Amino acid sequence: MVDVAQAGPHRRRGGLPDGGAAMTELTLYSMPSSGNSYKMRLLLALLGQPYVHVDCEDGSDALSAAKSAGKTPLGKVPALELADGTILAESNAILTYLADGTPWLPDDRLARAQVLAWMFFEQNRHEPVIAVRASLRMYASRAHLATPDRLAELLQSGHEILQIMEDPLCKSDWLTGDNPTIADIALYAYTHTAGSRGGFEMGRFPIHHQLVHTVHGHAGIYRARGHSKVTDLFAYTDGACSGNPGRAAGVHC
Repeated sequence: MVDVAQAGPHRRRGGLPDGGAAMTELTLYSMPSSGNSYKMRLLLALLGQPYVHVDCEDGSDALSAAKSAGKTPLGKVPALELADGTILAESNAILTYLADGTPWLPDDRLARAQVLAWMFFEQNRHEPVIAVRASLRMYASRAHLATPDRLAELLQSGHEILQIMEDPLCKSDWLTGDNPTIADIALYAYTHTAGSRGGFEMGRFPIHHQLVHTVHGHAGIYRARGHSKVTDLFAYTDGACSGNPGRAAGVHC
């Protein structure tokens, strides 16, 4: 299903950056139950950037149609189609494109490299553990892979990975310093539901737990100012068509 997500421009408030120059005619192909897709909707909401959202849930006709039409060049979502027809793939590459020219991605060479380092960490070490354990517990099609040994292995590895994130947050408000960046968005996506979906013991990581509540608090600020689509800041859908009231606005199963 296609939905036009609209959000007004946001001024800087409470440490969150403004959006940069407006980009129009963006079409996002994303999967409501995927944290990788959720990242896009989260950043677009924070930037106040309008876009067309095409719901491509796993196994849906819309996903098959998008693939047949060449909208998923790497064979998966999320994918972002620009006004000229160019299609970008890979969630963190799309985040980088959208954030360029905004405070969400620093201009400074070293600071930008530090942001990218955390984003590489997210895809190389975090997502294959945190997201995978959640998927084994949440998706019936993967339940046969959720053996006790596999879940125990992922639980231990996940706690080690979450501790790596916890350490820098003991020293600064955000992963790379005093201001939020797309590194925080990339790692927030699967981490903020790691307890409910993945069964990780999030009480062991109080600083990161506080960060999650900080982001939720900012979401409340924006929604109170009349930006209805900023419910995109809350949890993505717990599985396709789950009826979870916290799923992103404009996402229809």
